[in-house]
Amino acid sequence: MSRLPGVCALILVASLAACSRSEEKPPEIIRPVLSVVVEPKSVETFGFAGSVEPQYSADLAFRLLGRVVSRDVKVGDIVSKGTTIAALDPTALELAVQASKADLSNAEAQFANAAASEDRQRQLLASANTSQAVFDAAQQARQAAAAGVERANAALAKSQEQLGYARLFSDFDGVVTAVGAEVGQTVSPGQTVVTVARTDPREAVVDIPDQLTGDLTVGTPFQIILQSLPTITTEAKLREIAPQAEGSTRTRRVRLTLVDPPAAFRLGSTVTATRMTKVAPTIELPMSALLEKDGADKVWIVDPQSSSVSAREIKIASKSGGGFTVAEGLEAGMRVVTAGVHSLVEGQKVKVPEGGV
Repeated sequence: MSRLPGVCALILVASLAACSRSEEKPPEIIRPVLSVVVEPKSVETFGFAGSVEPQYSADLAFRLLGRVVSRDVKVGDIVSKGTTIAALDPTALELAVQASKADLSNAEAQFANAAASEDRQRQLLASANTSQAVFDAAQQARQAAAAGVERANAALAKSQEQLGYARLFSDFDGVVTAVGAEVGQTVSPGQTVVTVARTDPREAVVDIPDQLTGDLTVGTPFQIILQSLPTITTEAKLREIAPQAEGSTRTRRVRLTLVDPPAAFRLGSTVTATRMTKVAPTIELPMSALLEKDGADKVWIVDPQSSSVSAREIKIASKSGGGFTVAEGLEAGMRVVTAGVHSLVEGQKVKVPEGGV
């Protein structure tokens, strides 16, 4: 029984200690938040995908009907001016040249005979041993023979020219981008055998939405980025814009001449053409920053002095995709919370990580 007072004293001391601990306030938790500093955007960058194409190219074809007996190039080959690209079977053309040479020899022989006959008739006419009519006939025969020689010469030149058409040449330095005929194939005059493109100048060809082409003029600058290696860029200037928008996509085809492009901008490379355009200053924020409460649109503003948040009512101009544009309520330099807006309370202490996000 003597131990009971001591036990009671211990219980009293423990109870008092528990009460003092319950009266202590828990430490305030400072929550880290993601945020951005409001910066009105006055310049907008547009990017359009396209490809590198030659500014000049030519579809090379034979001028004659014939069977292809050789094609010395394939897609990707570099050709020089005067390089033989393909050839037709020349047998018929060579025979035509031989026939023309024979016709010329015959015409020359007829001319020599007619000229000698005219000389004889001239001498006889001078000695009054022939009539004027006979001499005139001999003279006409010589003139006809001379015309025959001229006609035979023209026919020979034509047949030789036709023989030259049996070989297809490139008129400029370039690269083969397509082939349209194979060895053994019979081709018609004008049928494309190969397509050769000049390697310079090169241009970027892109399709731009019609509503964004209103202020485009010849010479407008663009920056061209190589998609396979974005660190490689070059400048370009607008050379041509389609006069009419494409019916289904409502885009206009724009051709941009590359200015001293690196070798990496090969024909067929996929590129992005970018252009910076001045716009009316606008404030854009992600949808995650929007707090819809009590029928009003609000955002949380971080006070840099107290490191606490306060709700600010705003007016939204438009929403699109994952963001919205602010019409009223914010000013440049304000810091807006961009995540977890539904779990914050007025005046709550927050921490902005280093770097602002």
